[in-house]
Amino acid sequence: MIQNDTIIALATPSGVGAISVIRLSGEKSISIVDGFFKSIKKKKSLSNQKTHTIHLGHIVQNENIIDEVLVSVFKNPRSYTGENVVEISCHGSVFIQQEIIQLFLKNGCRMADNGEFTMRAFLNGKMDLSQAEAVADVIASNSAASHQMAIQQMRGGITNELKDLRAQLLDFAALIELELDFSGEDVEFADRTKFKELVTQITFVLKRLIDSFAFGNAMKNGIPVAIIGEPNVGKSTLLNTLLNEEKAIVSEIAGTTRDAIEDELIIEGVAFRFIDTAGIRETEDVVESIGIKKAYEKAENAQLIIFLIDSNKFSYSSDVFLQEIETIKERFPNKRLLVIANKIDTLSCHDQSILESEIENLILLSAKQKIGIDELKSELTSLVNTGALSNNETIVTNSRHFEALNNALGAITSVQQGIDLEISTDLFSIDIRECLRFLGNITGKYDVDKDILGHIFGNFCIGK
Repeated sequence: MIQNDTIIALATPSGVGAISVIRLSGEKSISIVDGFFKSIKKKKSLSNQKTHTIHLGHIVQNENIIDEVLVSVFKNPRSYTGENVVEISCHGSVFIQQEIIQLFLKNGCRMADNGEFTMRAFLNGKMDLSQAEAVADVIASNSAASHQMAIQQMRGGITNELKDLRAQLLDFAALIELELDFSGEDVEFADRTKFKELVTQITFVLKRLIDSFAFGNAMKNGIPVAIIGEPNVGKSTLLNTLLNEEKAIVSEIAGTTRDAIEDELIIEGVAFRFIDTAGIRETEDVVESIGIKKAYEKAENAQLIIFLIDSNKFSYSSDVFLQEIETIKERFPNKRLLVIANKIDTLSCHDQSILESEIENLILLSAKQKIGIDELKSELTSLVNTGALSNNETIVTNSRHFEALNNALGAITSVQQGIDLEISTDLFSIDIRECLRFLGNITGKYDVDKDILGHIFGNFCIGK
């Protein structure tokens, strides 16, 4: 929490590269760099330069040039951290990086902790806590969808959703507290009708944000898709074809896959996490039985289930397949199910037509010959409701926000019950304060425990 010192860190990835950027932040950052910077064209002091300017020169120690650099100057409060900030762009040699960092560590700087630059930005009011957390999500985003959600959050998505409602609730809380001060005179300063309308509106918004978490968390971490079916129907081949690599072992021997194999694939900007599972069948093999149990567990935790069948076997066991499909639907009633007939390259067009007529919404493909893979990918993306993303709606992806929203909903529900039961004002005023506290914890408007801040920013990289 101490901000009166100057911190330094490498802002670009460690290792050799074309250039590296070293960042300093603190009141003395400009003057510290000034003592070792010599401009090429004319002698000038960095402290006298305008903010948001770049200067070419050398970092020099005892008349020895360490490197030719570009120095960017950002003066408070118009900087990322709200403090004086200097960014030194040097050549990407590990030796040069360390020489420059060590030079300033010996002359008034200390190494920054994980996320300390962003923590200072939060503490200096440059962003609220939810926006600060979104910075880490932007850096970690690995798909167009996760990037879009992180950018929306960094621009104040959840803050904007709650800001006005929280302000109105705060106004009513003040009036309720005023009523308590005049409790002996039996007066009401807060309009109960308008207050009920506000509570209803807050409840609606909180429920919508809470409901968005399941989708947002899946989009952020990859939508889990479990591939299940009998042994040797081509589950591992399908996984390998989708990933375009030999991820899973493929063999004619039934029961080759004993454990779940996972990998991620981005399709049209959406990350899917495919899970190849053990073949489902009756077996006395102890290890295979464990794998089958895991297959059901993975399906239970997945958002989408691909049930793969061998199209060659359908002609003489169609009733069995139809029964198996119904069993899967009954076992996982809340899951989106894709039924796929594999190995269609061995069937005639007539037999394929019969297959499609027997099973509703069946997808035909050959994982081995890569037939129908594009159709499968299109079907997968169509099953994901990206309407909220397209409409730029606020989507909750942070588990801390999810917990705070649930707690706030619990508190505001108690307020609603208190109003309906016409209980004493001093009782439901406690729930109002609780709701305000939970909403404030999301953005950091209330005092946030130092341990919580340490946990949040400890997950950042050091240079951020």
